[in-house]
Amino acid sequence: MSDPRILAERDGTILTLTLNRPDKLNAIDGAMLDALGEVLGEIERDREVRAVILTGAGRAFSAGADIKEWTALTPLEFGRSWGLRGHALFDRLAALPPPVIAAINGIAFGGGLELALCADVRIASEQARLGLPEVTIAAMPGWGGTQRLPRLIGPGRAKHMILTGQPIDAAKAEAWGLVSEMVAGDALLARARELATQIAANAPLAVQATKRLIDAALPVTPAATLETQAGALCGSTEDAKEGRASFLERRPPRYQGR
Repeated sequence: MSDPRILAERDGTILTLTLNRPDKLNAIDGAMLDALGEVLGEIERDREVRAVILTGAGRAFSAGADIKEWTALTPLEFGRSWGLRGHALFDRLAALPPPVIAAINGIAFGGGLELALCADVRIASEQARLGLPEVTIAAMPGWGGTQRLPRLIGPGRAKHMILTGQPIDAAKAEAWGLVSEMVAGDALLARARELATQIAANAPLAVQATKRLIDAALPVTPAATLETQAGALCGSTEDAKEGRASFLERRPPRYQGR
């Protein structure tokens, strides 16, 4: 990996990937998407990797898509270069042959939570907060959140999170099945490595085939098309302009429903 936005550390058959924009709470920009694509290609070609850990540098897993970058796009550009591009990369992450463990060390909002939803296993620190706050700025989840979250926690709880835009803490995330374990912050990576080591010790072809079979049992929906079209539509409204402006100006939004 040449881009510092994603750090890759290899320990035998286990690869740890760290989102590395701590000054921006690991917000996902276009360069980070490019770096993710590069590292996914490396993993796809490397048959020796048996487990992947995904985490964030500093005090956040990821605050989501970099709002200053995507708000500069027109609706057409958003759909083509942002929505579909993110979907393609996130789908590749979800389909990696080796299992992926997301170690959620802090906030995981918006696209950051959608990234974690692509992992096979999610564990969280006690300090973690998870949410899809897009509706609070007149947007909507655009990288699989409306599809993957209901599959994990059911449509009722998914609507609770998405329609209020309010985050939940790690304890509730564990109770709802969004994460499988909550651990102390200083023990998070050690626990992720323990799980990765257990997975890596098993027969890799059996592990990978089992992962594919479990994924095949999940309902398939045209998520990329639906979310991209709806996201582009939302992004063209007057409310969307107000939502972005209020976020950047750090003031309450004044929505008019148009």
